[in-house]
Amino acid sequence: MSELLKERKDMDPAFMWDLTKMYASDEEWEKAFAALDPVIARAASFAGKLTDAESVLAYFEASTQLERTLDNVFSYASLRRSEDTRDTSAQSMYVRAYGKYVEASSATAFAQPEMLSLPEETLKEITEAECMAPFRYLMEQILLDKPHTLSAEAETLLAGFGEVFACPARTADNLQDADMTFAPAVDSEGKEHELTGSNFILLQNSADRTLRKSAFENYYAGYKGHINTFASTYSGAVKYAAAQAAARHYESSRHMAMAGERVPVEVYDNLIGAVRKFMPAMHRYVRLRKEILGVDELHYYDVYTPLVAGSDKKYTYEQAQEMVLSAVRPLGEEYGEVVRQAFRDRWIDVYPNKGKSGGAYSAGTYDSVPYILTNFTGTLDSVSTIAHEMGHSMHTWHSNRTQPPQYAGYTLFVAEVASTVNENLLVEKLLANAEDDHERLSYLNEYMEGFKGTVYRQTMFAEFEREAHAMAERGEALTPEALCKVYRGLISDYFGEDLVIDDEVQYEWARIPHFYRPFYVYKYATSYCSSVAISEMIRSEGEPAVKRYLEFLSMGGSAYPLDELAHAGVDLTGSAPLERSLERFGQIVEEAEKTWERIRKSGK
Repeated sequence: MSELLKERKDMDPAFMWDLTKMYASDEEWEKAFAALDPVIARAASFAGKLTDAESVLAYFEASTQLERTLDNVFSYASLRRSEDTRDTSAQSMYVRAYGKYVEASSATAFAQPEMLSLPEETLKEITEAECMAPFRYLMEQILLDKPHTLSAEAETLLAGFGEVFACPARTADNLQDADMTFAPAVDSEGKEHELTGSNFILLQNSADRTLRKSAFENYYAGYKGHINTFASTYSGAVKYAAAQAAARHYESSRHMAMAGERVPVEVYDNLIGAVRKFMPAMHRYVRLRKEILGVDELHYYDVYTPLVAGSDKKYTYEQAQEMVLSAVRPLGEEYGEVVRQAFRDRWIDVYPNKGKSGGAYSAGTYDSVPYILTNFTGTLDSVSTIAHEMGHSMHTWHSNRTQPPQYAGYTLFVAEVASTVNENLLVEKLLANAEDDHERLSYLNEYMEGFKGTVYRQTMFAEFEREAHAMAERGEALTPEALCKVYRGLISDYFGEDLVIDDEVQYEWARIPHFYRPFYVYKYATSYCSSVAISEMIRSEGEPAVKRYLEFLSMGGSAYPLDELAHAGVDLTGSAPLERSLERFGQIVEEAEKTWERIRKSGK
């Protein structure tokens, strides 16, 4: 048997995040939780009083304080829950905190419809009042939502159902993270390996094809066994989005999701169109992968394993830190010093343990450090994940220290830019220092994997979402068969004829948690394309591009996201940046083909 994951209590604290920066203990959190009610009551007390600039200003100040306090309480509970999803105490904290969020949303749901019920002239006077300067941009956003804002009674009712509407996502999370178990994967020597959500991709990276195949089949057998439950939870989430969009007079749930960030749906469709146009480059990559691996048939369990023997090199966490610091050096000394602080002061929960949430994320509040959760396994992908999540945390760090709390939170549309800039800087640094063609090909593979996973794959997810929501809005049932058919067809389109479509592939959609945040995944692809453009500008222009980029990181949510990207030098109102990025992918594939040809001819 392979080494089993440790229990949380047996982990080395030096590699666990230090949440005492938020609350000294769970007992201190309980005190903060108990103190929320007066803060909620203060914001709720403005109901029926929002008639002039002074009262609206006072309400905004009270609600901002409420959001700030509540965010601290909820975020701590969420982080604690991620440490071990089996921990009933942490689960209780999370559920209670979420319930308090819903309570606060219900208590303040009156505000926007009450303000928007005022005469146009009064709204104009309030917005332009001198005292409203700190919240004028926020007020302008509220006015734009007027056609989609319901009555105060309806908004309060809808907000009250917030916890109920979140049940599909929570059910899917608990099923995957806490309840589902998988048969062990077996390698070519007959040895068993524990199979979990945290180590599945690690096993798919293995050079042992027997192990990859066993892990692939056993993992998706688990999802197949629960596919009716996953179809039910996802259908519930999609129907809620469709119902809310209809109630708010949006053309579709996609229009509603994108309107919040003032991004036209054409950006979504432009992305899919551009990726479809450059699909031949992806098919070339799949063909190259098949050739390098030397397999008669390329299966889905072959798409993650390293292309070059020896490229499964392992790195210590200390080496990963140095690699990330070296990669971000072009962004300046201050940027690098904050990254060192993150490593030094335990912002990061590094290694997997039993019950720990899978994957990786960055999360924090206006009053805390931006924490990072990873499941570091020593692969190059794990190093890249550290760089990725550090980009998120640095974006948060810059925003929080530049913007007031009401504007510190940047929108999801730009949320993946900083993370992928860091990834691109890392891979470019590795390519520049490659010692031979074998190492170079391994780094080119990392670059191609970035495009495959973040542009092509996320765009494929975006197509799946677009179709699933459209089906629901047409009144079609989101059955397991229907969802699996759509997903299987997309896999065929995106990976081409050189990939064997295994039966298990069709169940992959069930394990994608982002589908419960409607129309989020496309932003990974637009962000990655933006980051490629920004990275190239940083490498070619130097200081002027760095200055624009750091200013972009500091803008938080103080401007429209498309305008923020334009400030950094990327215009996404057209397809040009998307196509330039995809052309870069084609160049990387061509370089990999040439590198492989040199290796093949050398016989080494």
